[in-house]
Amino acid sequence: MKVKIKKLDEDAIIPSYAHEDDAGADLFSVGDYEINPGERILAKTGIAVEIPKGYEMQIRPKSGLALKNGISIVNTPGTVDSGYRGEIGVILINL
Repeated sequence: MKVKIKKLDEDAIIPSYAHEDDAGADLFSVGDYEINPGERILAKTGIAVEIPKGYEMQIRPKSGLALKNGISIVNTPGTVDSGYRGEIGVILINL
């Protein structure tokens, strides 16, 4: 399956697989963020995607960020529906 990805920011990084056999691709933010304890932020990715009709994209927390820094996703798994064409943002929280 092919998913069209559009860079909305010149610094955006296209999602990629860290290892050949990975089930999911890594998603990157545009810029650096500081999240104070208990704070939530919207991390922008600088990309938009065209998910095929009948499918969705799911955004899940990274276990390393959770273990090392207490960072998680508020509405996990985050769902991007096939009809959404705006910039992908991820709501992060510092637990």
